Amino acid sequence: MLLILRDVFHTLWHPTRHGGLSRLVMTAAWRLTSRLSTRRRTAGLAGPLAMVAVVALWALTTTVGWALIYWPHMPGSFTYATGLEPSEHAEFADAMYISLVNITTLGLGDIAPATGWLRIIAPMEALVGFALLSATVSWILGIYPALARRRALALRLSHLRRSHPATEQGALLADADLLDSLSREVAVVSIDFMQYAESYYFYDGDDRTSLAGQIGYAAEQADLAASTTHRKARNSAAVLQAALEDLAAILDERFLHTEGTTSQAFEAYARDHGRQSGHTG
Repeated sequence: MLLILRDVFHTLWHPTRHGGLSRLVMTAAWRLTSRLSTRRRTAGLAGPLAMVAVVALWALTTTVGWALIYWPHMPGSFTYATGLEPSEHAEFADAMYISLVNITTLGLGDIAPATGWLRIIAPMEALVGFALLSATVSWILGIYPALARRRALALRLSHLRRSHPATEQGALLADADLLDSLSREVAVVSIDFMQYAESYYFYDGDDRTSLAGQIGYAAEQADLAASTTHRKARNSAAVLQAALEDLAAILDERFLHTEGTTSQAFEAYARDHGRQSGHTG
């Protein structure tokens, strides 16, 4: 139970790069679908299904943990409703039933703790069950907006590339305001990867909304803009380069482990998501 509570804490409220049960499940689902699936639609199920598996693991392990507390004290420390024979309802399955009733806060009352300390433990399980439900909702409400921000940045980069010929792109990204706005969006996505690391294991679908396919283009254009003669734009380009370097460092440290340059990290990111980086993304 402590292991699960620690995992919930590190997944939702204090994300770290040290993994945990949720990270292991998400990574395993991602690798499995990447190797076995030849269809992008199937690969796109990895993230949602892994989230369901993580929540199920949290709930099941917590329920079993509390059942192991109840079981040794059955039937003597419990009261039974009329019509239930205590000696016939003292198996592990009955302890699981009590645990499920408590963690879901159903409060049926047909089998209830009678000993003082058990009467305190049972409501504590209900509180943990409520916390797990709240954690699941907050996880979902946090990850999907992070995915939307990531895909919006990718789509914007796709629009920039498709709306201007290659010969004009350097001049286009000499616009300091544009560079500054891109830097802010890259920084937000970097924070999302730190706060919601599990979002990495969600497939982005269409090529235009895939950051893995578009981010290499952003790095190329930042390098071009850094050589402009406009001082303000050149400074803004330097900020964008720094933001991209930070993003690459987060991706490499937490997921890719290439220990290479920014461009190598972005290329590994594109490969891991079944994409090509740069102009072919």
